[in-house]
Amino acid sequence: MNRFSTFLLCFIWSSALYAQKSYYGTEEKWPEQDTARKFYTVKGDRHGISYFKKHQFKEVQYVMGNTLSFDTYHTPDVMYSWCRKWAEQYPNLVELYEVAKSYEGRPILQMTLTNKKTGKHTDKPAAYFEGGRHSGEVTSSEAVLWLTKHLLDNYGKDASITKLLDTKTIYLRPQNNPDGATMYLFTAQRNRSSLRPRDDDRDGLFDEDAEDDLDGDGIIYQIRKKATTKEELEKADFVIDPRDKSGRLMKKVREGQGNWLVYTEGIDNDGDGKYNEDGIGGLDNHRNYPENWRPDQGGDFTNRGYTQGGASDYPLSEPETRATFVWLMGHPNISVVNSMDTRVPMHLRPPSTSTSAESMFPQDLAIYKHMDSLGLSFTNYPWAGDVYEVYNTRSKVDRVTGDPSKAVPLFGHGPDFGYFQYGSVWYGDELWNGGAMKDYDGDGEYDEYDGLMWDDEANGKRGFKPWTKFTHPQLGAVELGGFHPKFFAQNGPAWQLENWIAKESRFNLAMAKELPQIDLTDVTIKPLANNEYEVKVTWTNSGKLPVALEQAKRIKMVPEDRVTLDIDKNLLKGFQDAKVTITQPELVDKTIYAGYTNIGEKKEATFRVKLNQPGPIKVKVKLLSTRGGYKEKEITIGDKK
Repeated sequence: MNRFSTFLLCFIWSSALYAQKSYYGTEEKWPEQDTARKFYTVKGDRHGISYFKKHQFKEVQYVMGNTLSFDTYHTPDVMYSWCRKWAEQYPNLVELYEVAKSYEGRPILQMTLTNKKTGKHTDKPAAYFEGGRHSGEVTSSEAVLWLTKHLLDNYGKDASITKLLDTKTIYLRPQNNPDGATMYLFTAQRNRSSLRPRDDDRDGLFDEDAEDDLDGDGIIYQIRKKATTKEELEKADFVIDPRDKSGRLMKKVREGQGNWLVYTEGIDNDGDGKYNEDGIGGLDNHRNYPENWRPDQGGDFTNRGYTQGGASDYPLSEPETRATFVWLMGHPNISVVNSMDTRVPMHLRPPSTSTSAESMFPQDLAIYKHMDSLGLSFTNYPWAGDVYEVYNTRSKVDRVTGDPSKAVPLFGHGPDFGYFQYGSVWYGDELWNGGAMKDYDGDGEYDEYDGLMWDDEANGKRGFKPWTKFTHPQLGAVELGGFHPKFFAQNGPAWQLENWIAKESRFNLAMAKELPQIDLTDVTIKPLANNEYEVKVTWTNSGKLPVALEQAKRIKMVPEDRVTLDIDKNLLKGFQDAKVTITQPELVDKTIYAGYTNIGEKKEATFRVKLNQPGPIKVKVKLLSTRGGYKEKEITIGDKK
């Protein structure tokens, strides 16, 4: 009994945690919001420092303005302010709620967009779009914000968008990792995902060697040092790229074949001869999903198996990933997902551990290839395809070794969870290209040289800091410089932002417009002998996706479509003596299981109802499709006189 009570309490608590509840609350004051504080602090017990000088970048808006424009980046707090404003401004279209708390306790907010007057959000086919999983990949969050604004601005003006929100549900989560994004935008610091302390270099210490802003400009650039000693020359793995006559661009080579050493800006805080190898956090929320998860580094005790950096101690260990997983599992009406990242650029999809042909159903792969083409029609990205093969071989040879590129597995990856475990069309698109807008040297590759040339030509040379002499406390004479790590290498210059997020969002919108859609086309009532009636229900899928991918059927993520008749229970009591009996189907639950409705397919279900009482009865016909939507229609059976 005690065990059952404990289970029940846990179940109620977890259900409440992930229930959709309106959210308009005010949060506690966070370090970034206290303008009197000069330092930004992070939570958690670490062996290194937990406070960093606050900084404000000219590319970022830190206080909500009167209008929302996308020629600047926005902090999570500003984004949340717009979410609250939209929820108040469009109460019939927007529901704002808290999905979970982040590691540091910040709210992870999400919006549901649908016309509430046309039905509940869970009764409609749905798409889900998410950004901000990786701390520094803030372009992805802006894409979610842009799409939200675009939908709300055009509802009632654009017929296709109006129809979309009348008949479908769009779930939008701009910030899946507000801790990391906030630290990224308020300090010189960077990290991969969660801020939870982690022993990256496995020396028994946590976060003891973070990057250091040595010149105090608020940006972590690179350090380059000319190798002079025998020991340095044995380790040197960079040369000046011969394509760049100005001597700015560094090219990675094999260890011992270079004459320069390159580090990120900082010092060797723990004295192990390495620089900045154990910064704040270090776990990767995009390696923490249960599908094909593998142990983190050091977790394979045979030293012969696979490991995955950033995977953490076990799947869904991080509150941010766990919140996404549990919420999605509770909303199986979602057919299309894009959980976006930054910097390749590519329409990135499963599989991540095998080729598409060997592990995907052919029908599903055809849908994904269609979506690849659809995406490219909007974005003109150079690549679209799976992680395992297309992503890893997009460059024909390894630029350092010269060896042919080969497929490499990536474990615990979101897109693999999305397809293999959730059975959806799931993309993890990468936005921005490091400035490589065209192939300046004609070598068939889009790389840092092309980015540097574009920065010179079109960006006023603002993306690359010229190498500047600096006396390093440990290395001696060095130079600081390189690409701007935040607003050129990882995210674009602010003036480029809207171009990238708009075309990516139009792809997301196009995918949402292809969602399955079950339409109840007709219900006919035919009188038979002995006061029995035939009720025939017909429907079709007018969407451009089936109500279930083949993978969704295999893993039982999506039940087959079904039809029921809802009749007053009092009329059905008494078995053969009941006032009303459903004589067909003969199944006890009186449900017609109709399989899965494909694109454009028309289906029908036939009931027989016998009235053992005089006068008509009201009946509600219910058509239930998990991903195709819920439809109902009230009918009258029997003599109306």
